[in-house]
Amino acid sequence: MSVFSMRLIELRKNKGISQSVAAKEIKISPRAYQKYEYEESEPTLSVAARIAGFYGVSLDYLAGRTDTP
Repeated sequence: MSVFSMRLIELRKNKGISQSVAAKEIKISPRAYQKYEYEESEPTLSVAARIAGFYGVSLDYLAGRTDTP
């Protein structure tokens, strides 16, 4: 499993929300969000930035370039 996928799952679970809720807040389809967690697809830079903003972490953290959120 990729670092991005693992961190996405971890961040969502730490917030205690479903994939559907996360997708709605990030303004993407639930299926698109699911694909990111299951490594079936990767987000565009603009979507990745919205994900990072929603979870309050950096893009570098999501990408696994740093362990500091």
